[in-house]
Amino acid sequence: MSRQVFLYDPPDRFVAGTVGLPGRRTFFLQATAGARVTSVALEKTQVAALAERMDELLDEVVRRSGGSAAVPAVTPTEVSDTAPLDAPVEEEFRVGTMALAWDGDGQRMIVEAQALVELDAETDEDLAEAEERLLQDEENGPPMLRVRLTGTQARAFAKRALDVVNAGRPPCPLCSLPLDPEGHVCPRQNGYRRGA
Repeated sequence: MSRQVFLYDPPDRFVAGTVGLPGRRTFFLQATAGARVTSVALEKTQVAALAERMDELLDEVVRRSGGSAAVPAVTPTEVSDTAPLDAPVEEEFRVGTMALAWDGDGQRMIVEAQALVELDAETDEDLAEAEERLLQDEENGPPMLRVRLTGTQARAFAKRALDVVNAGRPPCPLCSLPLDPEGHVCPRQNGYRRGA
């Protein structure tokens, strides 16, 4: 079976968003082009890491180009996207690995999100060998979402993604763990249950 690649070059829209209530949210990356929509699920930490790394890479592109690259230093307000994910949100796959690169010739940020793959291996050597085979098999690998973004689109994605991550449950002022609406057992209070 050949690899399924969901390619958006460029997308009309590429955003991170959630479905569900804080504390029980499912995070998604969603790319759209015309009537075509692809949504992939991932962890909150993956969204945060992608957004932070994307901002760092864009800052490096601006620095190395001396400001001549088509990358804004901050997200222009006119491109901010605060709309919800396009419904219905249908998960194509759960993301396992992600890659990020800058195409200097095309002046595009390339984002790749590959499906989570469980490998059966009895030893570390077997696992390493299976991972290597998977990486080298471009034709028959797991499904992948590949998106090529302009510098402005990438900056807007990173800002929204960080806003989505930070919009969850507020942190406990003592231990920084998320507060549940019912309260939470704070390790800094030796198990005393704090109200929200």
